[in-house]
Amino acid sequence: MIFGAFLKAIGQLGDPRFRGVLLKGIGLTILALAVAGYLFVKGAGWLVGDEIWLPYFGTVQWVDDAVSWAMIPLTLVLSVFLMVPVASAMTSIFLDDVAQAVEDRHYPQVGQARRVALSEGLQDTFSFLGVLIVANLLALILYIFLAPLAPFIFWGLNGFLLGREYFTLAAMRRVGRVGAKDLRRKHMVTIWAAGVLMAVPLTVPLVNLLVPVLGAATFTHIFHRVTRA
Repeated sequence: MIFGAFLKAIGQLGDPRFRGVLLKGIGLTILALAVAGYLFVKGAGWLVGDEIWLPYFGTVQWVDDAVSWAMIPLTLVLSVFLMVPVASAMTSIFLDDVAQAVEDRHYPQVGQARRVALSEGLQDTFSFLGVLIVANLLALILYIFLAPLAPFIFWGLNGFLLGREYFTLAAMRRVGRVGAKDLRRKHMVTIWAAGVLMAVPLTVPLVNLLVPVLGAATFTHIFHRVTRA
């Protein structure tokens, strides 16, 4: 079931609606990281102030500019680290279009689904982003002490989070949030396994940007298969 759903999702990557969601998600990600980086650099300079007194050196001026310039490399590194989770979150805003494109092509008999309200979608998106970042930061501790198992911890953790998010997105369009939660609990093993399949490409640069679109499409197929069964 999982691989069949994944292959169907890959086969539909040429769909204009898939490409539109991907481009909008990447565009918003770049904009969000650029704004956040600018505020981070300027904020660091503002907190330090224009001058500072140091022993033996006396008053040193232009400290804010020096700190701001020093923050630029750190900001670039953080942007690379945050690119995938932020892209996943931003793209999630538009994943309703991906799910509908899958249903229009493969399940036309089910008709148009209820669209998730923008406010509800934004709330879910930023909640998912926060959980994704915090969970991966906490996992860094396990990566240090269990270095040989780090890839498996990464795939297992992110597989659970991605599976939970994308299945909920696909299911609640048809059965509501409560129904999606019940189905997720009933089919947790399948959903987690499919989530791990989505998490593996996260470690491949550029390919990882396709994960939200592929995830939404794959779990739309999985939702229809488990409910049909």
